[in-house]
Amino acid sequence: MSRRATHRTGAATLLFFHGGYWQRNAKEGFSFVAEGPLAQGFHVAVVGYTLAPEATMGGIVGEARTALHWLHRHLSTMGGDPARLYVGGWSAGGHLAAMLMHEAVVAGGLAISGLFDLEPIRLCYLNDKLGLDVEEARRNSPLWNLPASAAKLIVAYGSDELPELKRQSREFGGAWRARGLPGEIIEVAGCHHYAVLQQLAQPDGLLAKALAVTDRGDGAAHRRCIETRGCIS
Repeated sequence: MSRRATHRTGAATLLFFHGGYWQRNAKEGFSFVAEGPLAQGFHVAVVGYTLAPEATMGGIVGEARTALHWLHRHLSTMGGDPARLYVGGWSAGGHLAAMLMHEAVVAGGLAISGLFDLEPIRLCYLNDKLGLDVEEARRNSPLWNLPASAAKLIVAYGSDELPELKRQSREFGGAWRARGLPGEIIEVAGCHHYAVLQQLAQPDGLLAKALAVTDRGDGAAHRRCIETRGCIS
């Protein structure tokens, strides 16, 4: 886990997961995404995970969950506010962020150009390394495992994305809101799969600002709710 800190004590933190279809890339190549959230007053932690085929999808999701709870336990000693812990990710990382929205310690999420139904992945060449079967694909698809309650989730994608990526974001974001969960769907005009990530990385980027607005508004409401339930320790 690579961490960059804002100058503010007790600030919100974004835990970010990189993309690469769960089988390539590393956290070191995504440190640039921190600039936008840092400018908005967030601490940023970019986390890596074991790649397929060395790890199964269930194992990768488990590592993401372990990283979330480790960071939550240690945030107060790092100058962060444990009640303001957000998850985010791009592409495969967007999938991991969505899979963590069940967790009570999550104050909000940002899934950028994510993959939320793994059945099409199971049926294409990407599964050569992932080794998904029907059951594991279903179990690890956010679309088919919506939580009963959750913090606000922003589902974002570029207008120039591949059709399948746009479809997945629209379908998942629609299902999330249809279940009565707090969420927002943002189509970023003029952006393809790689350019859309710049809207988080740039200090004045649309997604960096949307994350900050969530922390000031919906995130604060969610914190009051989970504090009432006694979920924050």
